[in-house]
Amino acid sequence: MDKLALKNIDNSANQDEIKNTGLNSARAAKKDEFYTQLSDIEKELRHYAQHFKGKTVYCNCDDPRVSNFFHYFSYGFEHLGLKKLIATCYKNQSVDLFSASDVEQAISLEYNGDKNGNKIPDLEEIGIKKLKGDGDFRSEESIELLKQADIVVTNPPFSLFREYVQQLIDYDKKFIIIGNLNAASYKEIFALIKANKIWFGPSIKSGDREFGVPDEYPLNAASFRLDADGRKFIRVKGVRWFTNLDFRERHEELILYKTYSPEEYPTYDNYDAIEVSKTKDIPLDYNGAMGVPITFLDKYNPEQFEILGITDRDNNSGLKIREYTVNDTPDYGNLNRRGAIKVDGKYKSTYARLLIKKVNPNEN
Repeated sequence: MDKLALKNIDNSANQDEIKNTGLNSARAAKKDEFYTQLSDIEKELRHYAQHFKGKTVYCNCDDPRVSNFFHYFSYGFEHLGLKKLIATCYKNQSVDLFSASDVEQAISLEYNGDKNGNKIPDLEEIGIKKLKGDGDFRSEESIELLKQADIVVTNPPFSLFREYVQQLIDYDKKFIIIGNLNAASYKEIFALIKANKIWFGPSIKSGDREFGVPDEYPLNAASFRLDADGRKFIRVKGVRWFTNLDFRERHEELILYKTYSPEEYPTYDNYDAIEVSKTKDIPLDYNGAMGVPITFLDKYNPEQFEILGITDRDNNSGLKIREYTVNDTPDYGNLNRRGAIKVDGKYKSTYARLLIKKVNPNEN
């Protein structure tokens, strides 16, 4: 969508005077709503092309005038064979997405495909509707739009990730959303992963990803850059796509090449499993339980491995693999972490470990 169309949409949705609010409060409210890069969206969504034909896609955490999700689906509408595209965001922000100037009404946009044959989502082809509420994904209006959707694709606020995913599960929606790697260890999210109801997407395996942020965003020590127009971008570590749509790479077997030895793979004192500090080092000839990093989920094939559980890191996240005693509870200041794994009487790691085993132990 071109800049003129964006400007016209902005004007049609905002006939009232835009009121300036406190910059700090606005920034605090939006501090984890980052602007996903189009290149990252393209790299991930190309794995799901077969799922979109005849479907309604809903982007419910996106300012539709500047969202790269809306851009991807509106320009690719015919190629993907979509039925309908809907987008909403929390309130209606100015075109930098993170402005401290909020208008009185949120909007929703609906696109039903090209009408004039130019293969471009023109302004007159996009339905614009003022919402009565603030456009929050939990609002009644947003939920009614959610009910129309077949697939939800967006970057939800990281701080509301549990609640956001639970809503998608409650309404039985397919989804592709971006979140933090550590969300996999949340009690609610891990239960879904263990039950094979949600998994990591294929395009991000390691490293960090770049997101746009507002001019006023506090950069601190974060790695950042400015583009040619002076817009800020930061790099965020530990980002992953979460989905319940299947893709071919998910069923590729992890090639194992190392052999087991008790010296290289020590057994935990407080659980009958061996420590495997890197996914690539999973031994091909060990059939018992193994503790592996959460990043194992990047390579997880449910036909090859079974997820048994996850170690607790504190009282509020993860699932216990057994009932721990006070002797199993190290003192990390005021954190009182539970479920840390011990090897030779010492706590091996403060990081969560997935507990896995082979589905077919006789196949090496």
